[in-house]
Amino acid sequence: MAKLSTDDLLDAFKEMTLLELSDFVKKFEDTFDVKAAAPVAVAAAAPGAAGGAAAEAEADEFDVVLEAAGDKKIQVIKEVRTLTSLGLKEAKDLVDGAPKPLLEHVNKETADKAKAALEGAGATVTVK
Repeated sequence: MAKLSTDDLLDAFKEMTLLELSDFVKKFEDTFDVKAAAPVAVAAAAPGAAGGAAAEAEADEFDVVLEAAGDKKIQVIKEVRTLTSLGLKEAKDLVDGAPKPLLEHVNKETADKAKAALEGAGATVTVK
């Protein structure tokens, strides 16, 4: 059998479906008595540790976190309902369970508007 280069292997993998790749990984693990999950986890962790500069440059998505409801809990619940599609019970549960994420992966403008509205109702809010 001719030796395949890394590029040849990658080309073969590109033509496979996800199910075929999954089956390949299982057979590879059985044949060599290894687990593929560990190297994947290490590889996935490496980009996160690559540096804060890249993360700051990509900061186009923000999370709005409700830290505390404050004194005007009813007003905060109303604002939560306005900002989300939650019903009354779900909004109340979210406010009662603070700190909780309220909006995730929103743009800067939406995050700032939500923060202003919630703080106007008396809540403590952080944008991450």
